[in-house]
Amino acid sequence: MLNYQTVRFDRAYGTVNQLKPSTYPEIAFIGRSNVGKSSLMNAIFRRKNLVKTSATPGKTTSINFFPVDKVNFVDLPGYAYAKRSKAERKRIGELIDGYFESGRRIALTFLLIDIRHDVMKSDIIMASKLMENEIPFAIIFTKADKLSKAKGERQMRELCGQLNVPGDTVALSTSVTKKTGINEVRSYIEEALRK
Repeated sequence: MLNYQTVRFDRAYGTVNQLKPSTYPEIAFIGRSNVGKSSLMNAIFRRKNLVKTSATPGKTTSINFFPVDKVNFVDLPGYAYAKRSKAERKRIGELIDGYFESGRRIALTFLLIDIRHDVMKSDIIMASKLMENEIPFAIIFTKADKLSKAKGERQMRELCGQLNVPGDTVALSTSVTKKTGINEVRSYIEEALRK
């Protein structure tokens, strides 16, 4: 069992060239801006403000590392934030692609999707990249408290179909507000690290 009390912010990297070699297994988190990535990571860590959250989307513009025991949790920049400049969107796209294509010890990537909305083209592209690069991943649907349980289950099936992921892809439903699904995410992390 990981001791989440030991979590700390290590450092942020603005370019792929700055990244240190991958010495420990990595658990990465990726999703569109404003999907609730920082809030989810804080919930997993049982910390309120370790991973910086903001009311304004698009605040994470670097790759941020949070070591727990001998595992690195990696907060990747949110993608598809329209208000960024073209040059900044290009830099962030290259940063994300560089991370996934640099042969790091990625034990698991969580692709976060807001359960309330249809997926966007950028989500489909990201799921495709993960599959093409043979990176183990699971889908986390965020903000599940906004829908009834039955509607949420229907929506999960629908969105997995829209993402074109295999039928056996693990999909977890979470709500940071209600603290639902967080223990399941932790359990799945432990399982991935045992593989």
